Amino acid sequence: MSKQEINKKLFQDRKRTNILSDPEQRFISYLVPRIPERITSDGLTAIGFLGSIIILVSFLLAEYVDKDLLLLAIPGFFIQWFGDSLDGRIAYYRNKSRKWYGFALDIVMDWVSTVFIGLGYMLYTVGDFKYLGFALVALYGWAMIISQLRYRITDKYTIDAGLLGPTEIRVVVCLVLLVEVLFKGTIDYSVFGICIILFFINIGDTMKLLAVGDAKDKEEKLAKQQAEQTQENDI
Repeated sequence: MSKQEINKKLFQDRKRTNILSDPEQRFISYLVPRIPERITSDGLTAIGFLGSIIILVSFLLAEYVDKDLLLLAIPGFFIQWFGDSLDGRIAYYRNKSRKWYGFALDIVMDWVSTVFIGLGYMLYTVGDFKYLGFALVALYGWAMIISQLRYRITDKYTIDAGLLGPTEIRVVVCLVLLVEVLFKGTIDYSVFGICIILFFINIGDTMKLLAVGDAKDKEEKLAKQQAEQTQENDI
């Protein structure tokens, strides 16, 4: 199977608009055929979940043992990306995809992972900055809800908010953690900035979603009126 055929097969179910989509898809296309058969789609999901646990543990170790151990979250994010990005793709590659099972599992695991990251930050930071952990989880949850509603209305599934997607967010958070190890206390202001950016992205995506929903309502209403008119003419 050629690289082009692999790409088409792996990413037929979703449209990506994020900045890193091209190199990310090429990397995934390289990895998927090399995953041993004994590693299943659910196994990859478990690997991604392990990455989320490593991230949470890194925050705890940084708080109670050594600040530098916060760097453990960086390989944790890679492990999380590896499992989360390849579980569904490996199912498509092996012709074993379960659309709704995979969709449901993916959403649940994304939410659990987000909660772990927010909880880890809340346990690590001090004072009123802890509320930012709640805000981060709530804002990411808002973004997840938007993606599900968009899927319901348009029947097109996308996990990106314009140029930003889960991969870009992981990269940004890893950079934030690296800077925090070098300059303690910077993470709080970085998380605040991320929350502000997510808030305005969500506002924009919500307005776009409402516009799509309104257009869909008008389309369905027009189709209904035309059907009724056709039925009256037949009578």
